[in-house]
Amino acid sequence: MSIRVMLVDDQVLLRTGFRMVLAAQPDMEVVAEAGDGVEALEVLRSTAVDVVLMDVRMPKLDGVETTRRICSEPDAPKVLILTTFDLDEYAFSGLKAGASGFMLKDVPPAELLGAIRSVHSGDAVVAPSTTRRLLDRFSPMLPSSGKEPEHKELGRLTDREREVMMLVAQGLSNGEIAARLVLSEATVKTHVGRILTKLGLRDRVQVVVLAYETGLVRAGGGAAN
Repeated sequence: MSIRVMLVDDQVLLRTGFRMVLAAQPDMEVVAEAGDGVEALEVLRSTAVDVVLMDVRMPKLDGVETTRRICSEPDAPKVLILTTFDLDEYAFSGLKAGASGFMLKDVPPAELLGAIRSVHSGDAVVAPSTTRRLLDRFSPMLPSSGKEPEHKELGRLTDREREVMMLVAQGLSNGEIAARLVLSEATVKTHVGRILTKLGLRDRVQVVVLAYETGLVRAGGGAAN
């Protein structure tokens, strides 16, 4: 069954380019397009979509608010935020709004296709190192390193789970975490799953956002003291 993709961007040429790339894939189908957030919400009421590629800066209703409204619905499609380096703050807001990740608009086609497939399968779509670089760019928006974590559920994590969470937020993949902690990748994946469950988070992207927001990890990728 093909992955049903919706393109939301006010630039027709960009949508055309993405559509051509996706149309060449046997496992993907562009089932809908929209030029702004209002139109996107209207289309989604009558069209079944698996993954939404969402621009952030659009007329009428921007991508962040559109993402928030989409993700607040039951059985919502996954949302990938499309951004450029000068719109980092929008990408961060989009992740908080419920997006499963973000991609740069000039991402190589192979990476975009891989991200769509990953999202559809339920995984986070953003490479942890890319997430870290993005978050590091707006450290003034994040807590100072002297703050104690404020999320009360962090207290439910075991020492090992907290350690794994900090490494996820610092940009390490499951394989890298396994090597660092001398664990199997399966064990690390189990720890990540427990972290998601205990903290009520959807994916590892939200783990990264929460770790930075609470001060568990400071901007720059290091653990808070």
